[in-house]
Amino acid sequence: MQIVNIHEAKTHLSRLLEMIERGEEVVIARAGQPVATLTAYRPPARRIAPPGSLQGRDWQLEEDFDAPVDALFSCLQETDDTSASPGAGR
Repeated sequence: MQIVNIHEAKTHLSRLLEMIERGEEVVIARAGQPVATLTAYRPPARRIAPPGSLQGRDWQLEEDFDAPVDALFSCLQETDDTSASPGAGR
């Protein structure tokens, strides 16, 4: 990590950018106090599709997309089984 003052950063920006491309980190300081850090640009990990990006594409929902899902939650309902050990599942 190299610390440079503002004047030096303005004067030698190209050299500093070359250092950053090599993986180094540069700190810009004003009167000896760090103000900013220059680091390499890293694009976002995932691009978010803009609104309306599926317009004109042929896609369809399944006929039963809004069918009840009662069976999905049946495993969560309590039973009156007394043979279960006390406190099991709670």
